[in-house]
Amino acid sequence: MERAEIDAVRRIPLADFLARLGHEPVRKSGNELWYIAPYRGERTPSFRVNVAKQLWYDFGLGKGGDIFTLAGEFLQSGDFRTQAKFIAEAANMTVAGWEKPTYLPKPVEPVFEDVEVAPLLRSPLTEYLSERGIPYAIASRHCYRLNYGVRGKRYFAVGFPNMAGGYEVRSRFFKGCIPPKSVSLVKANDILADECLVFEGFMDFLSAVTLGVTGNADCLVLNSVANVEKAAGLLDGYGRIGCFLDCDEAGRRTLDALAKRYGARVADRSSLYDGCKDLNEYLQQTTKNRKTTI
Repeated sequence: MERAEIDAVRRIPLADFLARLGHEPVRKSGNELWYIAPYRGERTPSFRVNVAKQLWYDFGLGKGGDIFTLAGEFLQSGDFRTQAKFIAEAANMTVAGWEKPTYLPKPVEPVFEDVEVAPLLRSPLTEYLSERGIPYAIASRHCYRLNYGVRGKRYFAVGFPNMAGGYEVRSRFFKGCIPPKSVSLVKANDILADECLVFEGFMDFLSAVTLGVTGNADCLVLNSVANVEKAAGLLDGYGRIGCFLDCDEAGRRTLDALAKRYGARVADRSSLYDGCKDLNEYLQQTTKNRKTTI
């Protein structure tokens, strides 16, 4: 394994690596992301990622380290080459002479019990969306209220449906998915549009609708950059593909993957929110600035 390849693996953000394996943070505090420990069951998040230092620490086990040691926890292996191969495979990196790892861990997901799907009426959930710049009229058109149980306790959250019958789940305190995980296609009309806009998450899609930039285009929400292969076939019939992806390494890799397949049909629309991480952050800043000037 070449030094350049090792360095490329080491530069993969821990949050992107965990997202590829199906794990999203429960909450964020400054430079710290908190997760339910991804390789063992627990109720209270005790797994921390420092995004500035790119280090993790599991308070439940009293262990931590870099991306290689994290891969070692998934694999229960201290072999550096095995760890590096596993990380590269999860990130869809191609390294000559490597075979796919024989083990890919199954993400530890909470077991959702007695899920109820209801209209999204005004509630603390819509207040949460409003704080993120999403008005009730738009949220209620595309989202639902999910009532569900986890380990005997009842919760409620915003649900955004995908094409496989699952839901992306969001609240102030939780970010996850009721499986199956898949993409979401929101069509502007009954017939295929000429243009399709691609978003990484549904908050960015709702932000685009709020900002009025969707026009008559269809919209495809990946719900995870790991779903880019599922998205590819759905995009074949469109003459133009506008990408509103996150301004990070995962977003750039996704844009490159789509451009490699569709060439000049793909357009990067991230200049709209230049200086922000994503479209929703831009919407929140725009909303805040508008309120300040009134």
